[in-house]
Amino acid sequence: MTVPVAGLLAVSGFANAWFFLYLLVVAALIGMYVVVMRLRRKRVMRFANMELLERVAPPRARTRWRHLPVALLVAALALLTTAMAGPTDDVRVPRNRAVVMLVIDISESMIATDVAPSRIEAAKEAGKHFVDVLTPGINLGLVSFAANAVLLVPPTIDRDEVKRAIDTLQPAPRTATGEGIFTALQAITTVTSVMGGGAGPPPARIVLESDGKETVPADPDGPRGEFTAARAAKAQGVAISTISFGTLDGVIAFEGQQVPVPVDDESLKTLADMTGGQFFKATSLEELTSVYSSLQDSIGYQIIRGDASDGWIRLGAALLAAAAVAGVLINRRLPH
Repeated sequence: MTVPVAGLLAVSGFANAWFFLYLLVVAALIGMYVVVMRLRRKRVMRFANMELLERVAPPRARTRWRHLPVALLVAALALLTTAMAGPTDDVRVPRNRAVVMLVIDISESMIATDVAPSRIEAAKEAGKHFVDVLTPGINLGLVSFAANAVLLVPPTIDRDEVKRAIDTLQPAPRTATGEGIFTALQAITTVTSVMGGGAGPPPARIVLESDGKETVPADPDGPRGEFTAARAAKAQGVAISTISFGTLDGVIAFEGQQVPVPVDDESLKTLADMTGGQFFKATSLEELTSVYSSLQDSIGYQIIRGDASDGWIRLGAALLAAAAVAGVLINRRLPH
């Protein structure tokens, strides 16, 4: 029988800790055993022929193993008492009632080739990887934004539809990050209003990938600005995880000139901080793919308190059986 001893170390709490009071009974049994052993020893010493006893059964041979059955019994009772106390552990459970909106910047700066083969092509490849690894039961939607935002795919569990939409992304002028967020929030509101299966609205998250500062409007605190959208997301209880994608050396060709398009980390980090989301930075396709895998781990699963008594019960039962066997083999009777 395999006993998951390592799992015993992962306990994070107890559901019924008052059961540990039964350990007082175990302590009392140990005390009674010690008293009985001392009284028995006194009786043996009073009537035994010591010279004969030494020749027939030397002291070390008599005492080496005789306490083992009781020790095993005490350990088994302690383990089973711990199991009754309801040990719990943090368990990762796949989310099946959640909404994630993938919001991708398709502004012209995304054609920069500082990330091979280009920022937008790498973004498409990594985005499809995210679609593939995201927990299947999560509703995933897609928004693209440049001067305006477009809801390409409302939240759905059809992953192929999302990947087909990602393949159609093409660069366009300007960057309206706020519009992308507002569009994603509207899609979340629509789907959560009709989604059942639990008490209250399902958890929702926006994953926003961009390489530059918002250009439309000029003021991020304006009515449709990115910071205004972030405050709306926070009010709606939707965290925004942002991915800054690109390098400081990015350039694009515009009217025969090389125009620098350095990545802007600060505004994207601010968006994440304002909503309680996570900020990530990626400068290559490999890093971007790794970021999406990390997001899957945090978005695709939830941590709940789960029962962790199984290992304690198994080990306690194993020691209880061992105590019975040892009692029969060593003392020719069950431990008392």
